[in-house]
Amino acid sequence: MMRCAAAAFAAFLTFGAGASADTRVTYFPVPAGAHPHDVAAAPDGTVWYTAQSQGALGILDPKTGKVEQIKLGPKASPHGVIVGPEGAAWITEGGQNAIARVDPKTKEVKLFPLPPGFDNANLNTAAFDKSGKLWFTGQAGVYGRVDPASGKVDAWKAPKGYGPYGITSTPAGEVWFVSLAGDYLARVDTTSGSVTIVEPPKPGVGPRRVWSDSKGVLWVSFWHSGELGRYDPTAKTWKTFALPNSKSGCYSVYVDDQDKVWVTDFIANAILRFDPASEKFESFPSNKRGAAVRQMLGRPGEAWGAESGTDRLVVITY
Repeated sequence: MMRCAAAAFAAFLTFGAGASADTRVTYFPVPAGAHPHDVAAAPDGTVWYTAQSQGALGILDPKTGKVEQIKLGPKASPHGVIVGPEGAAWITEGGQNAIARVDPKTKEVKLFPLPPGFDNANLNTAAFDKSGKLWFTGQAGVYGRVDPASGKVDAWKAPKGYGPYGITSTPAGEVWFVSLAGDYLARVDTTSGSVTIVEPPKPGVGPRRVWSDSKGVLWVSFWHSGELGRYDPTAKTWKTFALPNSKSGCYSVYVDDQDKVWVTDFIANAILRFDPASEKFESFPSNKRGAAVRQMLGRPGEAWGAESGTDRLVVITY
C-alpha cells in the first residue's frame, strides 16, 4: 500500500449567484492534477473523492482542509466512490478492472477483479442492494455484482452493448441503472441478474446518472437533451423538466435528505437544485470556468460535488 499526504489547504467561502439565503457554497482545493471525479461524504465527517488522474482515493478533512491520497495500485484509474454498509469506501477502479475496497482506518486496499471475459469493462458507478451486495456498471457494456462476504464477483453483458453508466438502489432494495449510449433505464433482478428495460420518454435523451428518492421514485439526468427526468416505477410514467439555461449537458443527479434533486449543468457551469413541489430550479454557478462536476453525494444539510476541471471539491450547505 502506498500513501501520500498533501499539505493542508485553506477553504474559502463564496455565495453563488441565485443562491438563497439559507445556502452557502464552500470550495476545497485538492492536489493539482488529481481531477477528482466522484465524491462521497464519509461517516466520520471526512469526504472521499476519486483522484482519477493520480490513481488514488482522496480523503478531505473539511474542518482543516487537509487532504490525504491513498494509492490504489499500478495503473489505477478510479471512477466512482460510495460508502459501504460497513463504512468502507467502495470504488469502481477501471484501471485495474476491479472493484476496490479501502478500509478507512487501516487504509488497506482490497481488489475484487472482474471475472474472465470482462476485460476492460471501463467501470463506472456502484450501489449496494438491501442484502449488502454491491452492484456496478461498466461503460464497455457490462453490469455486475460483488458479494463482500464471499468475495465472489458476477458480471453480465448489458442489453444493447456499450453504455451502462449510473446506478442506484431504492429504499425497497431495487437496483436500477441507466445506459448513456444504449439510451435506456433498466431494473435489475437482484436474484438472477437479468434486467428489464424501460424506454425513455423520447429517443436520444442519453440517460447518464440515476438516483432514487425516499419514495422509490427515480430521477435521471438526460445528458443529450439537457433535462431532468422523473420515472415513477409504480405508475410507470415519465415526466421531464428542462434545464433553465441549457439544451444539453445535464450530468450528475443526487437526491438529498429533503427529497430535493441536485443536478449539474455542464454548459452553464453550474450546480442546480430542483424542488419537485414547485418544479423550479435554483442555480449555483461555479466561480471558476470549466468546473465539470460529474457526480454529487452528500449527507443531511450538505450536497457535495467534485470539480474535476478545477481540482476542487465543492459543498453547498443548506
